[in-house]
Amino acid sequence: MTERVPEPEALKGELAERAHALGFARLGVAGVDLPEDEAHLLRWLEAGMHGRMHYMRRHGTLRSRPAELLPGALRVISVRMDYWPTEARPAEAVLAEPLSGYVSRYALGRDYHKVMRAALARLAREFAARIGPFGYRVCVDSAPVLEKALARNAGLGWIGKHTNLIARDAGSWFFLGEILTDLPLPLDAPASAHCGSCSACIAACPTAAIVAPYQLDARRCISYLTIELDGPIPPQLRAPMGNRIYGCDDCQLVCPWNKFARAASHPDFKVRHALDAPQLTALFAWSEAQFEARMQGSAIYRIGYERWSRNIAVALGNAPPDAAVRQALLARREQASALLREHIDWALQRQSRPFGTQT
Repeated sequence: MTERVPEPEALKGELAERAHALGFARLGVAGVDLPEDEAHLLRWLEAGMHGRMHYMRRHGTLRSRPAELLPGALRVISVRMDYWPTEARPAEAVLAEPLSGYVSRYALGRDYHKVMRAALARLAREFAARIGPFGYRVCVDSAPVLEKALARNAGLGWIGKHTNLIARDAGSWFFLGEILTDLPLPLDAPASAHCGSCSACIAACPTAAIVAPYQLDARRCISYLTIELDGPIPPQLRAPMGNRIYGCDDCQLVCPWNKFARAASHPDFKVRHALDAPQLTALFAWSEAQFEARMQGSAIYRIGYERWSRNIAVALGNAPPDAAVRQALLARREQASALLREHIDWALQRQSRPFGTQT
């Protein structure tokens, strides 16, 4: 006898229960229509705030129309997975140590894309075995979707003034993933916003990238500069980067809702290779082979050795004048690519400035 397929509400409950067992903190369901978010995206693109992320413009409205990614899609199952690494050196302490490098907290462990994609794919396969074949597509930054808007509509949190998703019970230190599906699951109520009059994130941004509430100019964002930008970092933005060598968390660190942040639930998000407070001179001394070996399986691996070295050179330039720093920069200058040498020379010039000078 064929097992009876549960009603949609019961099926959704089973999905949420199984998702929790797989490490997801929350599951919600949203529809596929995003007209207001699509209009916001098009205005942002028209203003050029995507910088050199040309794929954003190339995908265009595809991001806001899930049914074009999965024909017949009716719903988006949205999930979140906590990643705050409680064992890591305190973020504020690392930012205050100019000879240490700051790596965004999400990248201290293994690549979340692989972890979440595997878990979501397993969730979808298990339910196909449970109820029979259905249409679905798993997404973890692997398809052009407006994941924060979908997560908001699925009740997982609201989009804050810094443009990250915030949950009342978990802050913002979590990853998002989606399953596009043709299952007619019951919808969740969208989350309401609770930023109120707070603007701490706007004031905290080192490069003034949050140009207005809910509006981020990626061209000024340190995450964009250290991860997405493949050319020279604009000179006027190098000093404000401080010792941030991969990503930036400042807007989240000051958010009052992060007092509710939850510890990472997956062991793969534990700190690897002491990246929570690495010494800049030691990192800069890595060979390309060492980078390849140590960053395999990390989100950092995607930017490659040259960009990683470029970022560290900027941080070394922002450190107080120090003989060991100058020696580290000079040791790589002659063999450096044109891109890296430009940043090394900038850093060496900075190292020759009087102590305490900012420019």
